Amino acid sequence: MEQLVYLNGTLLPRGQAVISPFDHGFLYGYSLFETMRAYSGHIFRLQQHLDRLTCSANFLSLPLDHFDLEKACYDTLTANNLEDARIRLTVSIGEGESAPDPPPHPRPTVLISASDYTPPSPETYRSGFKTIVSSIRQNSQSPLSRLKSANYLNNLLARKEARAAGADEALLLNERGSLCEGSTSNVFLVKGHALITPNEECGCLPGVTRQAVIELAAEIGIPVAQREVQLEELLQADEAFITNSLLELMPLREVDGKHIGGQSEKGETGEVTERLMIIYRELVAGEPDRLP
Repeated sequence: MEQLVYLNGTLLPRGQAVISPFDHGFLYGYSLFETMRAYSGHIFRLQQHLDRLTCSANFLSLPLDHFDLEKACYDTLTANNLEDARIRLTVSIGEGESAPDPPPHPRPTVLISASDYTPPSPETYRSGFKTIVSSIRQNSQSPLSRLKSANYLNNLLARKEARAAGADEALLLNERGSLCEGSTSNVFLVKGHALITPNEECGCLPGVTRQAVIELAAEIGIPVAQREVQLEELLQADEAFITNSLLELMPLREVDGKHIGGQSEKGETGEVTERLMIIYRELVAGEPDRLP
């Protein structure tokens, strides 16, 4: 069966979904997106994703009042007969003129897709990811650093560098040379029995999974420092991991061919990282499995 997508209030086959060539999301990247993961028919932390999207949409004067996005996400998931899935929600300011001026009376475009998702293997989680430091820098002073926008070229170029180097992820520094984030992830360091992660002032996106990990750490007595982080600190950390909604928590093994902390060449999940991975999955399993 052809994949069904939600477009502006209607579920229709993917091949029939048509967006105007003058949509400013296409012409100028005037759009936002969220990527979410569904477990057994439940979209994990959907409300937090929608809250972040709404906050960013208000900043961009992108009205979404006429859409029930929670219901639309679940309708798309159900229409595709999926339970464990990747959901992508994209909203743009809609059609406008060719000139780079936002339409004065925007009619947003809302597109939602759901597709089957298979996570990395248990072996990958045991051995961890290889990363490189990208040549691309994030601008901590740009408002775009706080928005999950379709202006995603920096991230794609960084990801391309990682693939070319045979790495799993690229790490981006900001204009000051401080650690910012991964191309599709947030970064955590473990030093002793504490977590360290770049703060939002460094230019990282405030990830939903990042926030969940911060909350879980607090619940089990692991202190978390959100501050500026130097690259050398990552290499000297006892453990490190990245987070995003699809991967959950993924251990990091090496950066630019250098092993992090005292980890062996074979890679091994650190004690703190492993504990957080376990309680994160318990959190996922414990959330209500229901449709709205």
